[in-house]
Amino acid sequence: MRRTGAIVFITCVALATLLGCARDQSTEIPLTVATAPFESLGLVYVAEDRGMFEDHGLDVTFTRHDTGVATLDSVIAGEADIAVGTAEFPLVQKAFAGVPVRALATIDRPDFIYLVGRKDHGVSQPSDLKGKRIGTTAGSVAQFYLGRFLELNGMTAEEITFVDLRAQNEWRTAISDGTVDAVVLAQPEASLVQGRLGENAAFFSVQGNQPIYTLALGMHDWIDEHPETVKRFLAALADAEEWVAANPEGTVDIIRERLKLTDEYAARVGEQNSFALSLDQSLIVAMEDQARWMIGNKLTTETAVPDFVGYIHADALLSVKPGAVDRLR
Repeated sequence: MRRTGAIVFITCVALATLLGCARDQSTEIPLTVATAPFESLGLVYVAEDRGMFEDHGLDVTFTRHDTGVATLDSVIAGEADIAVGTAEFPLVQKAFAGVPVRALATIDRPDFIYLVGRKDHGVSQPSDLKGKRIGTTAGSVAQFYLGRFLELNGMTAEEITFVDLRAQNEWRTAISDGTVDAVVLAQPEASLVQGRLGENAAFFSVQGNQPIYTLALGMHDWIDEHPETVKRFLAALADAEEWVAANPEGTVDIIRERLKLTDEYAARVGEQNSFALSLDQSLIVAMEDQARWMIGNKLTTETAVPDFVGYIHADALLSVKPGAVDRLR
């Protein structure tokens, strides 16, 4: 009887110790993550909703921004530790400028950027965009896809008037009051703008089946100084990825609630996104293509494509999920 009691006592002490450590971990490592209101942050939303960051000993503070570019700028300014929601194109721009930012992982490969035009301003088909005022955020992946969309339809960026719109209220106001003839936006904002215009809206996908790489990024020095924090963050996202695969409907519910989506729109979330952690050569290829486009359109004074392998930090993801990292060269 005494032996049984001793075993129970030891077991209770061990459990209490483990639980105490878990609680201590959750307060030991603070982390500030800059986010943007995109469905491509599905893994982040799930990890937060299911308590997975806490499970890995992180005390996460989220800051909210209107665009992926703004999340990256927040990290560069030292206001946040990790940015999520930024696509690969802003990373290309920072590489040209020599800014020491690093991609930690791709967290989604969405296909959800659209051009919304006003029919009463003469925009009913792609060829109508020539000479029109088109708004999107300068430096965003939407700007890149606008440029490619124009080229695929026989135009150049010089044949439109580009209007830099930095925030959600600017996008909505500019297209609603007719300051611009069209806007290029990510979902769900694109569908919201389309709904506001009603029958007056022309709606085109501009990606051409080329996925965007939604990234988690940090500054080189911060990553080197906080390797354990980075691993824990990615481990939480890896847990979220497993949960998403097993609970597709629950994932949509979490995203719908977070972004206040309509049921009609939420039904498209699963089709438009591929929530998974990865780092592979296709990301490098996409960035090289975008770099050549920037050089060709004189959006940089540089003439050589950067070595983008140097802008990727793969060690943490290799440690957490080795199969998610393919050969990078």
